[in-house]
Amino acid sequence: MVRYADPGAQEWVESGGGPLIAIPETVLPFWVGADSAEPATDYDRACEVDGYVGLLPVGDSAALVFGDEPAATTYLPERGTFVRWCAADSEAELLAGVPAALDTAVWQPEVRWQVPGPVLLFDSAWPGGAADRTGHLRVPLRPGPYAVRAGYAQPGPETWVGLVQLRKLPE
Repeated sequence: MVRYADPGAQEWVESGGGPLIAIPETVLPFWVGADSAEPATDYDRACEVDGYVGLLPVGDSAALVFGDEPAATTYLPERGTFVRWCAADSEAELLAGVPAALDTAVWQPEVRWQVPGPVLLFDSAWPGGAADRTGHLRVPLRPGPYAVRAGYAQPGPETWVGLVQLRKLPE
């Protein structure tokens, strides 16, 4: 896990250059990442996602792919939001800008994500079975449907942040 600040700071997940992915723990064994003899790997499918986020079938569920750029990402449970570090001089500066960013972000259309429970955020190149041995972040989501919206904002002159916000929907 990458830490951009002193102990006690957020845990950030980075990729080797491709998209990050949040996969329900129940279907982790079905994600092969870039390790496949098939011509089109799961990683290739993740790289084809157009836009800030997209959903890919995995087993009997779906994974949330974080498209656009491979920015370091963390999750703020109190805001139900994945925060993507695009530009900031410090973690404190980036996180301080999140409330303003949520108010001023340019949002893409929402997608609906059915989640069976907790998810793991990690580099989509890794197979799901190895995710616990890589930089990853466990996000304890409650089962059910979520509305997912993604956008970017510039809450300060030198601060850019990507946002992926989850909103639990009634079942």
